[in-house]
Amino acid sequence: MAAEWKELIGKARSGSLRPDEYNSGTIAITNLGMFGVSDFDAVLPVGMGTILAMGGTADAVVPDVNSVMGLRKTRQMKITATCDHRPIYGSDTAAFLKTLAKIMEDECDSVL
Repeated sequence: MAAEWKELIGKARSGSLRPDEYNSGTIAITNLGMFGVSDFDAVLPVGMGTILAMGGTADAVVPDVNSVMGLRKTRQMKITATCDHRPIYGSDTAAFLKTLAKIMEDECDSVL
């Protein structure tokens, strides 16, 4: 599998990857945030297990137990998932989204 993956990466970089070599997968990502869309539902492409629909970021005020006022200003982004429940359990998708949110929050906190 590693050899096949390396070959596909090489083809993608050289521009010789054929559509039949990339028309299926586990997760697809679509982003309309750059167009001012805050949230939307994506249609699951044939052959994919899940698609993540990513909206744009927006200012938000959220609870903060570590501050005197109990509030803090932050940026938030809404991500929704559409999945085929035949191969992928909804609870697994929810756990994935929770982990993704934690990773993004930690990364943003380290940048700020």
